[in-house]
Amino acid sequence: MIKTYPYCDDMQLSPHFNVQEFRCKCGKAHDILVAEELVDKLEILFSKLNCSKIILTSGHRCSMQDRSVGGSGTGQHVNGNAADICCYGQDGQPISSKIVCCTAQDIGFGGIANITKEYIYTHVDVRTSNIWYGDETVNNNTVTKDFYQYFGISKGENTEQEEKMMTMKGIDVSVHNGVIDWNKVKAAGIQFAILRAGYGKVASQKDRKFEENYKNAKAAGIPVGAYWYSYATTVEEAKQEAQVCLEILKGKQFEFPIYFDLEEQKAFSTGKANCSAMIRAFCGELENSGYWAGLYMSRSPFCDYTENDIRTRYALWLAEYGSKLNYSSSVGMWQSSSTGKISGISGNVDLNTAYVDYPTSVKKAGLNGYNSQKVVSPAPLPPTAQSTKPESVNVQIEVNGQKYSGKLNKS
Repeated sequence: MIKTYPYCDDMQLSPHFNVQEFRCKCGKAHDILVAEELVDKLEILFSKLNCSKIILTSGHRCSMQDRSVGGSGTGQHVNGNAADICCYGQDGQPISSKIVCCTAQDIGFGGIANITKEYIYTHVDVRTSNIWYGDETVNNNTVTKDFYQYFGISKGENTEQEEKMMTMKGIDVSVHNGVIDWNKVKAAGIQFAILRAGYGKVASQKDRKFEENYKNAKAAGIPVGAYWYSYATTVEEAKQEAQVCLEILKGKQFEFPIYFDLEEQKAFSTGKANCSAMIRAFCGELENSGYWAGLYMSRSPFCDYTENDIRTRYALWLAEYGSKLNYSSSVGMWQSSSTGKISGISGNVDLNTAYVDYPTSVKKAGLNGYNSQKVVSPAPLPPTAQSTKPESVNVQIEVNGQKYSGKLNKS
């Protein structure tokens, strides 16, 4: 929605942006147009890049001002959909526009362009027409469909810039990692942890360190998710595992998805259709209880034993050890090593890289134990819902092109 503000209005639109920053540079006292979606996405950009500040060099423009700087007089700035920005890191230095463009692409801005040959200033907008990715030092027409390819940046190569600006470093742990000093883990630069909640289909198979790891990781300020190691070979067994998992998760909050861990050869031997059905069954049970469901698999069996709808349906966490992940489509997390060394953990630990800002999305949508005050696309439950269950609403969210839908309990 485009909102109109008086010229002298100084409303704080969000934690980091004031309406005055979007005021036209023409100097005349006319209204300011600003799209709410633009402000929301700028806040996500601020968080994802860990900015110290974002300077808006141009926001809303009147038609005359837009033409005076080479525009058409009817473009995205005129409509209140656009901003030209310079992003600064915590070191006080401008962040390369190459990194900003790639990150803005991940967030879902409709129009993005590098502006100058110094690669410091970036145009972003929330147009609803065809996506436009450009480089104004080349021309004003579309020059790319993918900034990663255009600028030679690959998530799978784990470059220093990506590690610093575009990813989160994490680990996954279980009882096998022993007693963990989570404060040392945090000091070592770990930004999230995925905890094994348990395995199989009975409550006694809860991971013996799950409660301790959850409590101490949270106390250290480390965001957490969880995974359930599956031994299921049928849809019914997958549902049973999900119900046990839900009992163990009850009363806790998770900033990352809850993952169905499928890696047993007995499961794969049942075939692609059955494996896919088990994934749908387990993840469906989680979604019906208000959790963001995910899938963990090694890359090769994932490609061999999942049907097409699975590949874009759930939060995807793939394992492949080496210098890069050989998977061309998007993933939420990559497990890159099982032999990592982290202070605070004795012995080896699995290392992971997250490419999605799950904590922000989880909390915004009110999933995983976070009670939402703003639910997207609310709808009443069908009449079959009984009063013995918590009141629920259907929710739909989209993150980096990945759609999630399910029921969210209102506690």
